[in-house]
Amino acid sequence: MKIFRQLSVIGLVLLAVTLSSITHAGTPKTRADGVTVIHLDEYSGYFSAHETVAGLKPGKYEFVVTNKSDKLVGFQIQNFKSQETLDMFPLEPGEQRVSKVTITKDGVRFRCPINPTPWYDLDVIK
Repeated sequence: MKIFRQLSVIGLVLLAVTLSSITHAGTPKTRADGVTVIHLDEYSGYFSAHETVAGLKPGKYEFVVTNKSDKLVGFQIQNFKSQETLDMFPLEPGEQRVSKVTITKDGVRFRCPINPTPWYDLDVIK
């Protein structure tokens, strides 16, 4: 019985540590000028968003993109429907750049055009 109690306590401690290390994406902040800011970290082969990209609305956005890899990467953002490129640039290791775009109800998609990354489709803009 004593061993069961000790194992239960250890299990609860491990669960608490695990849950406390999970981070949740925040809600994008819209500045007084009406521009919504989304921070993206780009690694070798994928992006990580600081803010949730679900449920975006049409409007003006700034994507703050930071290269977190040890090699040259890039950022390309397109209109989802027409596939017109809205912005595209390279990023050196550790470099941060801002992409200022207007998102319509057509949605957008982004990727790294230099390294093989999938398109990140944001096609449900309401």
